[in-house]
Amino acid sequence: MSERLAVVSGGGTGIGAAVARALVVDGCSVLVVGRRPEVLTAATERIGAESGRPDAIRSVTADLTDPDHVVKVVEAVGGRPVDVLVNNAGGYHSADSGTLAGIAANWRATLDTNVLTAVLLTEALRPALRRPGGRVILISSIAAQRGGGDAYSAAKAALHGWAYSLAAQLGPDQITVNVVSPGYVAETEFFAGRMTPEGHAQRVAATLVGRAGVPDDVAESVRYLASPAAGYVTGQVLGVNGGSVLGR
Repeated sequence: MSERLAVVSGGGTGIGAAVARALVVDGCSVLVVGRRPEVLTAATERIGAESGRPDAIRSVTADLTDPDHVVKVVEAVGGRPVDVLVNNAGGYHSADSGTLAGIAANWRATLDTNVLTAVLLTEALRPALRRPGGRVILISSIAAQRGGGDAYSAAKAALHGWAYSLAAQLGPDQITVNVVSPGYVAETEFFAGRMTPEGHAQRVAATLVGRAGVPDDVAESVRYLASPAAGYVTGQVLGVNGGSVLGR
């Protein structure tokens, strides 16, 4: 079998970089996508050196909210079948609730960053997904299941509904679509400048295992869903949250 190709959005830091590294170690050729070229360069060099496979990872700079930028990813794929697509790009936008215009701007930005990025990239690469055997994986959040994040919670929850529809559409081609929903993962940029020691302690206390998550916890779940072993798993939301929200 030829080397599998994986595309990972938001792959320069945190969870995305951990996912990219796990897939490289598993023997995939990985294309990481992000908005910051210097961050992507640093990540690809580090992962290539750590894995001993520097030629197996490369990057493309693109703002996935812009359809013209998404085309860059298609061009970088270069006509190869895409075995694994991990939609990890996303982020939190601080709310401006002072005016209706501010609320509207925050919601639009949040939906664009967390939902539109996944939709545009998936639709652009949809014809290239390997048939049979392709894998589409969306990175959501515990906020989609328990709320508390306002626009962010709503955006991540939207990924769940879309994933169910996409799984039904792609199932006949034996392409699986699943969601990984992380809980509190401390070692990422998501909480940069916003996490207090008290907030950290509260989130750890809410788990059943007594610790915060790390990016590798999420990467290992993605690794399974991306593998041939998960060929009969589709349309599912996998919570990776230390038990802070129980399965249902």
